[in-house]
Amino acid sequence: MRGGTRTPVIAGVVMAVLVVVAFLFVVSPKRAQVSQAETVLEDARAQEFTLRAQVASLKQAEAEAPANRKIIRRVEQQLPPTADPQGFILLLKNAADKAGVDLTQQTIGTPTAGANGVTTIPITVSLTGTYFSQDEYLFQLETLPRAAKVVDISMAPAGTAGATTSSGQLTMQVTMELYTTDISAGPGSDPGPTEGTVTTPTG
Repeated sequence: MRGGTRTPVIAGVVMAVLVVVAFLFVVSPKRAQVSQAETVLEDARAQEFTLRAQVASLKQAEAEAPANRKIIRRVEQQLPPTADPQGFILLLKNAADKAGVDLTQQTIGTPTAGANGVTTIPITVSLTGTYFSQDEYLFQLETLPRAAKVVDISMAPAGTAGATTSSGQLTMQVTMELYTTDISAGPGSDPGPTEGTVTTPTG
């Protein structure tokens, strides 16, 4: 009887051991593999989300490229990479023709390089005309294709000292600043800054 009773007990113990062994060597590794696979899947989904965002950003940049190129061209026109003060003087002369004033003198000062990479070139122009034509000239300066800032204006009656005029002509001197990203236009640059000032009378 005792031998018959032990047999089921031993069989039960053996089955329990087999279950434990199966869990340790089969089920547990499978669980680890499943957990690892889930981690890989989550990483792949995160990477896919990142790639989708990058693709959307690239498509948006591609769609905005024409507009951005126009902005860049406009900025380069207003803030050119070369100083070209003589070209700016030509713009001033064209503005004078549109306004109906006579430019009598232009003075180009010494360029000054700024810490922000923008060089400032002072320019002073003298002109004669009526009050309204000079007002129109100032408006023309505001609409120039190249960036410039008027910093000082002085006006006086035209003619010699003590003389009177009935023509309504006035003289005006305008001091303005011209800007460029040309780093060779300022002090300490290579080949070096402009020496002194250049005055160009208009005959």
